[in-house]
Amino acid sequence: MSNITIAVIGLGYVGLPLAVEFGKKYEVIGFDIKASRIQELQQGIDHTLEISAAQFQESKRLRFTSSIDEIRQANFYIVTVPTPIDQYKTPDLTPLLKASETVGKVLKKGDIVIYESTVYPGCTEEDCVPILEKLSGLQFNKDFFCGYSPERINPGDKQHTVTKIKKVTSGSTPATAQTVDNLYASIITAGTHLASSIRVAEASKAIENAQRDINIAFVNELALIFDRMGIDTTEVLEAASTKWNFLPFKPGLVGGHCIGVDPYYLTHKAGSLGYHPEVILAGRRINDNMGVFVANKVIKMMLQKGIAIQQAKILVLGITFKENCPDIRNSRVIDIINELKDYHVALDIYDPWASAEEVQHEYQIQLTQNLQTQYDVVILAVKHDKFNSLSIKDLIKSNSVVYDIKSFLDRKIVDARL
Repeated sequence: MSNITIAVIGLGYVGLPLAVEFGKKYEVIGFDIKASRIQELQQGIDHTLEISAAQFQESKRLRFTSSIDEIRQANFYIVTVPTPIDQYKTPDLTPLLKASETVGKVLKKGDIVIYESTVYPGCTEEDCVPILEKLSGLQFNKDFFCGYSPERINPGDKQHTVTKIKKVTSGSTPATAQTVDNLYASIITAGTHLASSIRVAEASKAIENAQRDINIAFVNELALIFDRMGIDTTEVLEAASTKWNFLPFKPGLVGGHCIGVDPYYLTHKAGSLGYHPEVILAGRRINDNMGVFVANKVIKMMLQKGIAIQQAKILVLGITFKENCPDIRNSRVIDIINELKDYHVALDIYDPWASAEEVQHEYQIQLTQNLQTQYDVVILAVKHDKFNSLSIKDLIKSNSVVYDIKSFLDRKIVDARL
């Protein structure tokens, strides 16, 4: 493959690692509408901590811009913008459609547009292509072509990086599909899987995280049942895991930009076709309510121990959506925090991985920078490795509650686990 210039649209957790890898072999233009993001990347700084300074240096053919004019020279456009949900759990395609408008303004004959953003089956051809046609004045599958290759980035994971995860590929014509597959195969050492159509590739992504969501919902429901029985769920799962074919899922908060969001794209599409998904939505309801369960369980334990609720000092350890990662998007720890606020307790939120500015902007919460002592309650919400060095015993009063959501702390100092 020669004379290739790739424009990666959106330089977040998905787009930046992809651009860096492609930039080792091809001319790559990393585009993002945030000028501040472009400035930091031009200095070799990535606040998401996905890319190191050394990795930037290895990607010698990559440059960054926020100017649309600079991406006109590309002949491959890869869209990697977020696809969130709104407050009503409905897919918010605004970033995707805006990115399509951007690409449509610079699209030329022979160009290929590849989408990586998670969508419902049919979205690429039904929602994005019409925008590309309208803004470019070109005809789909005659003048320009499309592909879909769902992202599989796992933020904070330094083992399963972009090149080490098998990539699903697809195209709007057989020839385009092969071209897209060849492009990714040139950098993905784990190999590729060429799907028969864009819709199949879109659907494959939609069910990946829906399946995981349902499995976690199952063990979360077990946790709710075993809590009423006074049984430790972690001990039950450890015992059950001794069977060779038992799946080792654990209860917990399900947030982030994938598992807690993607299933709603599939259920939205199903609903538009007159089908009401029962299993998927049931799993979502269970997982979305776990934060409230944890908060109320803590309050009950405080009452059982005779701890006064109002103005009680509670420390929540962690606010990012997962361990050892600064990503706070769709963190379900906020559900615990908001529920506890209703009880007028004094809350300290401590997370050395999270950006204080981002947390303030996203959740209107001021992170605690220095831990105090003598808390009435400590809730371990995220199992950051950095929390290993904390002495929980030095942070709590003699009569206190320690709740460990992640089964991370020494069992001897924990009053309850999820």
